Amino acid sequence: MKPAKQGREIVISRRRLLQASAATGVLACMGVEFASLAYADALSQAERDAMSPDQVIAFLKAGNTRFRSGHRQNRHLLRELRASAAGQYPAAAILSCIDSRAPAEIILDLGIGDSFNARVAGNVENDDILGSLEFACAAAGAKVVLVMGHTSCGAVKGAIDHVELGHLTGLLAKLRPAVDATEYTGGRTAKNYGFVDAVAKKNVALTVESIRKRSQVLRDLESKGSIKIVGSMYDLSTAAVDFYV
Repeated sequence: MKPAKQGREIVISRRRLLQASAATGVLACMGVEFASLAYADALSQAERDAMSPDQVIAFLKAGNTRFRSGHRQNRHLLRELRASAAGQYPAAAILSCIDSRAPAEIILDLGIGDSFNARVAGNVENDDILGSLEFACAAAGAKVVLVMGHTSCGAVKGAIDHVELGHLTGLLAKLRPAVDATEYTGGRTAKNYGFVDAVAKKNVALTVESIRKRSQVLRDLESKGSIKIVGSMYDLSTAAVDFYV
């Protein structure tokens, strides 16, 4: 059998979405670059509905693996746009920070129609965020709620330093419980990045806990196994996302 030609574009059907990670390994052995892979279109309802929450999490992990290896998918974005124009069937709803260095779709190598994305400083939840997540899962069928914090978070630093500035004051107050609840041996200041990251991680855990507590809609869906609510941390230095599942 002749090895596949390097650089040749291979279009992968979304029906084989969950096989993409394994396929890249096989194709690599055949001399095909990861970057030559391309998706043909957006997720259909049948394809999304056939995925379990664990499979969606595996899909997100595989996307981050591609991103941090420098081999993101060669996507046909216009084709994804056209395929999703009449309807959207995202597999996940992601709550992440507004930090310009942490765009969830890029970090997880997602395409148009793959995920709902809510961004707010410090990746905190409020009534509007909860309503959005409930829509994503209960009305639109997403299988995973992913809360994503990140290292060196400016919002966390502001909460540690008790920054007050207009409406930001109230937002940072939502992060104070994480500051107070973080057990840490060492300097508890915003200049200590170890402490900052520990608080960011604690904030993710508290946010996941709060989503479950405050949203009966999402709590019921998770108890039935229809969805999973999970936390994660993105490392700005390594590009790796650590999933807490």
